[in-house]
Amino acid sequence: MGRVWTGTLELDLLLGDVHSLKEKRSVVRPLVAELRRRFDVSAAEVGHTDLHRRTSVGVALVSADRAHVVEVLDAAERLAAYRPEVELLSVRRRLTSTEDE
Repeated sequence: MGRVWTGTLELDLLLGDVHSLKEKRSVVRPLVAELRRRFDVSAAEVGHTDLHRRTSVGVALVSADRAHVVEVLDAAERLAAYRPEVELLSVRRRLTSTEDE
C-alpha cells in the first residue's frame, strides 16, 4: 500500500471595506467557492465567525503524491494572497503522511 499525504492550510484574513457580517459573507463565500472549484479541495470558514473584518479559511486535501499536495496548497495560498478585497495576515500549513504515525 502506498503513502497517503494530507495537507492543510489555515489562512488568517483581514477583510477590506466590510461593515457587517452580511458584507463579510459576500466576500468569504466566493473565495471559499473558488478555492473548492479551482483546486478540488475542501474549504470552509473556520474562525473569527463573529467578527466582520476578520476570518480564517481552512483548506484541506488528500493525495498519494506529496508534490501534488504542496503544489495545490501553494496555489491556494497565492489565490488568497492576491485577492484585492482581503489581506493575508498569516498562514499555517501542515503536511502529514501515513508514515508519520
